[in-house]
Amino acid sequence: MRIITFGTFDMFHIGHLNIIERARELGEHLTVGVSSDALNFSKKQRYPICNERDRMRIVKALACVDEVFLEESLELKAEYIEAHQADILVMGDDWQGKFDHLKPLCQVIYLPRTPAISTTQLIEVVREIR
Repeated sequence: MRIITFGTFDMFHIGHLNIIERARELGEHLTVGVSSDALNFSKKQRYPICNERDRMRIVKALACVDEVFLEESLELKAEYIEAHQADILVMGDDWQGKFDHLKPLCQVIYLPRTPAISTTQLIEVVREIR
């Protein structure tokens, strides 16, 4: 089974690692789409702390990841799934139901997020320390 997942993966933390490892356990090949800086800005009205090139390098360095590409648009998920021949799309449960329309293309699984950790929280902690 070929798995695909997506994320920004800014300020890489244990929650990111957990979802990537759990996604990999579902198949033999894991492809990760890393959100571009522009896509992240369109979603969150801020740019990531780490640029897209560095975030892609970090994700690609993980032993459980087979392939990494730059995700340019949320609207292209179907095309990404087809291009990478994914059997399963894995997303965090904060996206619950938002990608169900892709079920004709592949199985869609929403995994629980790691509690008490998020990039937004990390950014706020760093800002408070300054």
